Amino acid sequence: MIAYGFSEYGGPETEYFLDVPIPDPGQGQVLVAVHAAGVNPADWKVRAGNRKDTVHTSLPAVLGREVSGTVVQVGTHVDGFSVGDRVFGSTAAGHGGYAQYTVLNASSAAHKPGAVTFAAAATLPVAAGTAYDGVDQLGLASGSTLLVLGAGGGVGSAVLQIAKARGLNTIGVAGTGKQEWVSGLGARFVPSGEHFADAVDTVVDGIFDLVGGDTLKSAVSLTKPDAPVVSVADPVLATSLGGSGVHRRRTTEAYEAVADLVATGVLTPRIDQTFPLERAGEALATVERGHATGKVVIEVG
Repeated sequence: MIAYGFSEYGGPETEYFLDVPIPDPGQGQVLVAVHAAGVNPADWKVRAGNRKDTVHTSLPAVLGREVSGTVVQVGTHVDGFSVGDRVFGSTAAGHGGYAQYTVLNASSAAHKPGAVTFAAAATLPVAAGTAYDGVDQLGLASGSTLLVLGAGGGVGSAVLQIAKARGLNTIGVAGTGKQEWVSGLGARFVPSGEHFADAVDTVVDGIFDLVGGDTLKSAVSLTKPDAPVVSVADPVLATSLGGSGVHRRRTTEAYEAVADLVATGVLTPRIDQTFPLERAGEALATVERGHATGKVVIEVG
């Protein structure tokens, strides 16, 4: 099969197309013919070697962490999935999504609703899944105010939509170029920058952080005592401030819940650009340049 990956840690020059055997699913796994793969900042960070302490990678490696597709083979001890099922989920360890086929753990896969496109489904495990788990973790009651730092990206925009559906008031901090997008999701927009906190004239009940650093430190001063704080960008700092990182579940149940939000119109993933597998390098470069508002997707086949 054709896949796109990297041969050593470094920059984009280490990326290339691989011709590798179609993998066999192991116990508790399914083999999926990939229809779409989500592209995420974590992909280039793994390639750059920034995640060597947390992500074990055998080189050469196929890039990509989330896909949608059709089950073509089922491993042993798998319940709930059959050949021909349309699914989405997180790629299993040692497997990547920028490929014609990949392997998913059945416990980290879910059936794709008919109302959800393959492209949209492929964006759910990382960004929307993180948003869903983080909002759940915050546990804020309806009517509470949630401050979202970095509200204009894939995770942040999903947080705003999920929070709105749960009756939360949201304040979204993002660059001025994303004001229309953030406001359109029902949040009160606050421009990012050194003095963003001065524009927040209310005490907030919780923080969902996607920026970290001094921005997170400034935001904590706006909260009520013991307000919950979760951070994707800086979990170590968040912990020192009384919060934590986002505890990801990556389970069938969580993914089904997220897909249902899309199917019912509560959550609308924004896909800004799609690329064929032959242009996977361009897709990753687009994300690596940063400042993307919506998701980038690789379409396969």
